[in-house]
Amino acid sequence: MSTSTSSPIEQHPDIMEMHARSERATTGVVGQAAEALGVLCGVYLAASPWIVGFSDLTALATSNLITGVALALLMGVFGNPYERTHAMSWAAFCIGVWTIVAPWAVTGAVDTTRTITSNVIVGAVACLMALGLALRGVIGIRRL
Repeated sequence: MSTSTSSPIEQHPDIMEMHARSERATTGVVGQAAEALGVLCGVYLAASPWIVGFSDLTALATSNLITGVALALLMGVFGNPYERTHAMSWAAFCIGVWTIVAPWAVTGAVDTTRTITSNVIVGAVACLMALGLALRGVIGIRRL
């Protein structure tokens, strides 16, 4: 019977330093502003069918409600700083892309400009915010 004195991989100095660098990169003012923007995008996306006035398009309204809540929770609640820069930002990017294509994918044809405009703008902002977080995490890790 042998006892191992090695620490688990999570306690490895290189892993600890990588987590610390990532945390420094994502807890700055820009990272926090991007997260706040992501939460606001999610809340707006969830409420947009009633704000913009397309709640009668039930499938699209449901899609926006679900993806909006998911985006707000993703950006505001889940994850620690290391995951936030990687998996969470790419998931937020996918939600943004879905938001852009949802008016056509869910309803087939949308006849209101305000519906398309709302979804395209909030989807593009979500995509840019997610890319900014992902790139900031990568650049911050390399630079620090």
